[in-house]
Amino acid sequence: MSQSRYGITVPLNAPLADQPRLLRELCAAGYTDFWSAEVDGPDGFTPLTVAALADPNVRLGTAIVSPYTRGPATLAMTAAALAEVAPGRFHLGIGAGSAPIVEGWNGARFDRPYQRVRDTVRFLRAAFAGEKVSRDYETFSVRGFRLSRPPQSPPPILVAALRPGMLRLAGREADGAILNWLSAADVERVVPYVHEGGPDKEIVARIFVVPIEDRDTVRAIARRMITSYLTVPVYAEFHRWLGRAEELAPMWAAWAEGDRKRALDLVPDAVLDDLIVHGSPDRCRAGIARYVEAGVTVPVLAIVDPRPDADPIRAALALAPRAR
Repeated sequence: MSQSRYGITVPLNAPLADQPRLLRELCAAGYTDFWSAEVDGPDGFTPLTVAALADPNVRLGTAIVSPYTRGPATLAMTAAALAEVAPGRFHLGIGAGSAPIVEGWNGARFDRPYQRVRDTVRFLRAAFAGEKVSRDYETFSVRGFRLSRPPQSPPPILVAALRPGMLRLAGREADGAILNWLSAADVERVVPYVHEGGPDKEIVARIFVVPIEDRDTVRAIARRMITSYLTVPVYAEFHRWLGRAEELAPMWAAWAEGDRKRALDLVPDAVLDDLIVHGSPDRCRAGIARYVEAGVTVPVLAIVDPRPDADPIRAALALAPRAR
């Protein structure tokens, strides 16, 4: 593959104490980037701290942490600390998240996500510059906060974005965008909105990879993934905007009626093939390459294989740019 960066989602499905050894293996195999996720497993920063200490050259990023689940000062302090551990190597990716995570799990109000993310970007810029921040933003206020150890290399800030408003924000006020749950062809549609802020913006995409060749097994796994995510309102609206309303309408209707089994059956194979990279390692690498050709600067693999005998490190090594 011709791209210079090649990322993977961490931590791998192994204990955090085992991660340094595993991550060093991945670096040796050609992975350049480790990006965390923050849903219901480890938080977004601890695995990256482990990764930063495992290899002195690997690049790191959060994809993503939410400004609803950490206060502005706490977010700035945590990011500044990681930037100090890995100077010049850490990217802070923030995004609104979704109502189930923000409200259902964290007791916050999922309100005005565009404004909250915009305000957080502006606050972080000031905090990382060492300024004393006393300001009323539209969605929160900060009084007299200053980082006592502002990062010597302020981390670039990326914004998780789906539709035009947030995509433009990612390009205009942040350093790039983090994309999720879209096809390689969709990338060509969304990237121009980010590039309105400049042609050199980072485009990170988490790419779901099911490294299994048996088609029936892939269908079973991918349909559960799609019904879990694309029924969440923010992702449903995203795919309506992308033009999949007609294809996904029967699935959404069955889900709304509480018929989960029928919803699974109604996920179209064409949508599954668009959104999930699957098959042999060579076929998967070719699918990842299509995202890069469409404008992604950092492909970040999220390897999904829930089978009991699955070996996450073996799969990751098989998918590496310098596959063993």
